[in-house]
Amino acid sequence: MTTVKAYGATQSTSPLEPLHITRRSLKPHDVQVEILYCGVCHSDIHTVRNEWSGNTKYPVVPGHEIIGVVKAVGAEVSKFSVGQTVGVGVMVDTCRSCKPCNSKLEQFCVEGITGTYNALERDGSGMITYGGYSSEIVTDENYVLDVKQTENLAGVAPLLCAGITTYSPLKYAKVGPGMKVAVVGLGGLGHMAVKFAVAFGAEVTVISTSASKVAEASKLGAHHFIHAPSQDALKPYDSSFDVVLDAISADHDYTAYLNLLGLDGRLLVVGLPEHNPKVAPFALIKNRRSITGSMIGSISETQEMLDFCHDNNIVAEVETIPMVYINEAYERMIKGDIKYRFVIDLSTL
Repeated sequence: MTTVKAYGATQSTSPLEPLHITRRSLKPHDVQVEILYCGVCHSDIHTVRNEWSGNTKYPVVPGHEIIGVVKAVGAEVSKFSVGQTVGVGVMVDTCRSCKPCNSKLEQFCVEGITGTYNALERDGSGMITYGGYSSEIVTDENYVLDVKQTENLAGVAPLLCAGITTYSPLKYAKVGPGMKVAVVGLGGLGHMAVKFAVAFGAEVTVISTSASKVAEASKLGAHHFIHAPSQDALKPYDSSFDVVLDAISADHDYTAYLNLLGLDGRLLVVGLPEHNPKVAPFALIKNRRSITGSMIGSISETQEMLDFCHDNNIVAEVETIPMVYINEAYERMIKGDIKYRFVIDLSTL
């Protein structure tokens, strides 16, 4: 066991503060990672404040967009070596035996994934997983990723969640040249969706309630912008798109975005509203439209995404912060005051 520095919350109403946590001793297939950067995901806030199903285990140390350097490896590790730059994303274990796991779709593990934080280790030890708001993490090599990029590692960190969360559904929908894609919600997820859809060769439109985001959308590579302060503003674009990626986390109605889809169009859902959205059946059956959910991506697909980003010079747009700024960062995220992702520099811990 090793005691390391971290930042976490001890109850739902308390701010994040300095903690000391215990990391397990290296098992034969474990990799010990010194954390350099950790992205800040809106899921972190929901978990810290116990807003999802009331299942937060305190103390909680968030963070699942982790970039670091291998500090030590277990005796049987074959995939990584000391000094290598690596990443750890949303999951650190699965059952490894169900159909999804055996199909390299372990994010859909029948038993459920072991999250990087706020989950119980699967070894029966009763230990709770702690995330990347810490100086080190110990993870099985099968859930560690190779990071080939050597520059702007802070910008690479959000790829481990925001990146793969949008890359995976766009790949599943076979987005490519000749396709028209709309991205709704230009935040941490949406800005990555724009970058990927453009890189895949699609004609990309950003839809936003804020007219001020037109310049941002263009800078990210979007070809068109629709200012839609109300659903009525979308009516001229009915049946215009092959794919609409919905990255909205606020409560909303899916129907307006279904109406934008042409024949066999897909609404890709990656945003997580607090309450269940409404769907009008007639909007769904017209044009044989479908709603497709997606949850992060598998380890192999996440590696594919990281390699794609390396080859195409894609990183997230980030604001790097010191660890002590995290509570202010949470408040700014809630207000939408960030373009587009906070990333913690763990050298400041």
